[in-house]
Amino acid sequence: MDRQVEVVVGSHAVARVAGAVIVVAHRRPGRPTHDSPAVVALEALAELVREATDREPQGPGAAVARQARRWLMKHAEQISPGEPIDFGILSAAENGGVAIFLHGAITAVLADDGSIEQYRGSDAAFTVDRVAGAPARAVALFVDDAKGRIPDLPPERGIGWLVEGVAQAGGAIVWSAGARVRTPKNDRAARAEGAHRRPETPPLPTARIEHEPPAEAERQQPAPQHAVEPSPPRSAPSSAMVDGEPEQAPTDPHNAPTQLGGTNPAPLPDPDQQRRLEATARAAALTVKVMGFKCARAHPTDPRAAFCTVCGMPVDQTQPLIEVVRPPLGMLILDDGMTYMLAADAVIGRDPEHSEAAERGLVPLRVDDASGGMSRAHAEIRLVNWDVTVVDRGSTNGTRTRLPGYRDWMRLAPNQSMVLVPGAEIMIGNRVLRFELAAPPPFGR
Repeated sequence: MDRQVEVVVGSHAVARVAGAVIVVAHRRPGRPTHDSPAVVALEALAELVREATDREPQGPGAAVARQARRWLMKHAEQISPGEPIDFGILSAAENGGVAIFLHGAITAVLADDGSIEQYRGSDAAFTVDRVAGAPARAVALFVDDAKGRIPDLPPERGIGWLVEGVAQAGGAIVWSAGARVRTPKNDRAARAEGAHRRPETPPLPTARIEHEPPAEAERQQPAPQHAVEPSPPRSAPSSAMVDGEPEQAPTDPHNAPTQLGGTNPAPLPDPDQQRRLEATARAAALTVKVMGFKCARAHPTDPRAAFCTVCGMPVDQTQPLIEVVRPPLGMLILDDGMTYMLAADAVIGRDPEHSEAAERGLVPLRVDDASGGMSRAHAEIRLVNWDVTVVDRGSTNGTRTRLPGYRDWMRLAPNQSMVLVPGAEIMIGNRVLRFELAAPPPFGR
């Protein structure tokens, strides 16, 4: 990201470090100072970015996202007790694109020639972790105001340039090399033209989960034979009723376009879902006790793992088992970038909040789906000791899973649990979720 970085007017904290751009919201009265939580958080995130860039100089985006997520879980509350820290990071991705990581009321804007795309951290259940192609004009990070608004992106770049360091600003714009320079003459022309034009509504963002091709050894391994079934014929739609409403049979999951790309883009996340999930998380504190180890940093961890479940540090497996409070066991990443931390049992569907499972105390995770193939309460995620399992609730169209490195989907038997491994995917309706560890080893990498 060796490009011109222009800051915009505002009272928040912005930094450029190791080629990345960091924006942290300052919500307190007055200007940010060295003791402000926003500045303390900015310094911690800057160090995080430097470490990730040292390890992955060609594309630190994935490492930045992993470390930022760990930092949120471990340190953010200590810096700002009771007050969430809203921040965003732009960094280089391995494929030459831009990696976007957002938490809270921060918006990323990607401007191509003739189109604008937005990713809003306030719409995510936890974080937005996306990789996008480098836009033709600019990519920007803005702090949302109290009403969720952000400033308009200027039509051309200015002459200011944040080379390195920290600045007080409302956001930052990373301009592409070919963007025109803003001059007084251009500004007057743009204002005159804008006076007679209605603002354009930005298009809805599409969503894609990029997969690395499996290694040669994995491709040569035979796919699991159990629970593999052929996809239902397209000419035989189901007429069964689910929760009083008809469900349509899905098309062939191997050939039909899904939310992973093609002609059916993912809908925008529900803006109210983050607030509902946060309220549920506060009500369901981490109180489950299991037998485990503690790492050198005293984090509770899975006794079967050689690395800490929380921080990724090595674990002494010769120590005796003790009773520990179980930490979150990972996350589900939806195909539109929303992230769900797995700290308690959950029920997934198009309207799980009114289900029997939610009444039993499971966290409801609502997922929008236009295919008609998702039940109101479609599947459950159950945490059993240190394992994360998925259970189909007897839905008409079923729940499918795919192990990392395999091409084919397996349909789960109703009401039978399957243990998820990191990288495994779940398809319900026409939506896909991927299970990942919060801090994959070694050392969070």
